[in-house]
Amino acid sequence: MNIVVIGAGAIGSLFGALLSKKNTVVLVGRTPHINAIQHRGLNITGKNQLHVTLTAFDSTKNVTTTPDLILLTVKSYDTATAIKHTVPLLGSETVVLSLQNGLDNIENIEQVIEKNRILAGVTTHGAIFSNPGEIVHTGKGTTILGELNGTRSQRLESIVHVFNEAGIETSISTDIKKEIWAKAIINSSINPLTTFLQCRNGYLLENPLLEYFVEAVCTESTNVARAEGIGLLTVDMIKRTKKVITKTAENYSSMLQSSQQGKITEIESINGKLVFLGKKHGIPTPLNKILCTLVTSSSHT
Repeated sequence: MNIVVIGAGAIGSLFGALLSKKNTVVLVGRTPHINAIQHRGLNITGKNQLHVTLTAFDSTKNVTTTPDLILLTVKSYDTATAIKHTVPLLGSETVVLSLQNGLDNIENIEQVIEKNRILAGVTTHGAIFSNPGEIVHTGKGTTILGELNGTRSQRLESIVHVFNEAGIETSISTDIKKEIWAKAIINSSINPLTTFLQCRNGYLLENPLLEYFVEAVCTESTNVARAEGIGLLTVDMIKRTKKVITKTAENYSSMLQSSQQGKITEIESINGKLVFLGKKHGIPTPLNKILCTLVTSSSHT
């Protein structure tokens, strides 16, 4: 399969490296990282030990092959721009798979390309960017992909097969929107707190006050999801969130990493979107609002 990864940061580079074992992969990312890959190859350490040589560019303009699959792994605030740059790459059968955090990526992609070209997914793999050309795979996870209309299409089956063949444990969801929401609720309860407190994930359950706060944010976020017609239960989401915290106890959230690197965070696509939708449905979201303010103000200091 011809695959182009748009937004080859930590997760995009990890998936690109694994997929390149049996597929033709092109990475598109930021210049320092791409330069390092062009000169020395891509090095993956941690849960996977891998050194791969693959084609990498810092602009979609250099991509000459027509991909079967475009894997979109840019940060949510870059989605609108990235998808516009991606349009010239589309062939008649090209599928775009969004594997991103946040609640507004699909609607941003739909502004530019036809809905029937889009697949969505979530992953619990942990990866951090250590140096240009070097990624640390911090935690093995699972990946779930789905069609937006909930069908088990032939193209979905074949992409899932390609992922599994590459060692990326992947399954199909017939309600991928629900999975995206579940991940956003978990992220809303973990990422901003760890960012503001500058702590690893596990600390949130070591402090009883913080554990209570996690539960309260999770409840608030799930209330918004239910108002949006997403069938998730608060008790289940609290349990799932705590399970993720336990499993990733030593990890630093992606939002905290962005903040520490002086980059924009994805707070607006997660907690900000929850506040917006809460207002739309008349559901109070004071905690999500506080977290948006804390993370936004701390990233400007």
